[in-house]
Amino acid sequence: MSERLNVKDLITVGIFSVIIIVLIFIFGMLGYVPILMIALPILAALICGIPYMLFLTRVSKFGMVTLMGLIMGIVMFLSGHTWVPIVTFTVCAFIADCILKMGNYSSIKNAIISHGVFIIGIMGNMLPFFILKDAFMSAMRTSMGNDYVNVVAPFLQTNVLFVLFVLTFICGLISAYIGKLVLKKHFERAGIA
Repeated sequence: MSERLNVKDLITVGIFSVIIIVLIFIFGMLGYVPILMIALPILAALICGIPYMLFLTRVSKFGMVTLMGLIMGIVMFLSGHTWVPIVTFTVCAFIADCILKMGNYSSIKNAIISHGVFIIGIMGNMLPFFILKDAFMSAMRTSMGNDYVNVVAPFLQTNVLFVLFVLTFICGLISAYIGKLVLKKHFERAGIA
């Protein structure tokens, strides 16, 4: 089997990228509720596990997860986020790809861990809120109003950012494990144990 990505692999990456992006955007609308805006990475981690794990039943080549991360980062950028998600999604996806490769694309443990790492890429959407807090608070005040900012602002602290990273990773593991249970037959057919 060739190690190079072919057209079928690229189509698979494209289809699953769209599925995961659509899920993230649908649940991202919950961000209109101020407190849920902070929890969006955790929600993304919870909802993306099943499609990601289904994607892994079709992955057997290095680079497929990295390419999906790059696509997701670019779509986030084009939808109005900063350039940061391009970097975070690509780096996290590359690490997830390496984890899968270490398990020779047949380890369920590596597959679950790879989702936990992959979904941390969504934190690229949140980092600017914490790093450039004043600028984003001003922009948010203009678009969402003072009440929204007053609820969100107290949570934009470094310790909350750390907790978000940890909870996103943990929820990514839980979601991937649920995906493994739901897709048990698919994993058996793909030879992933």
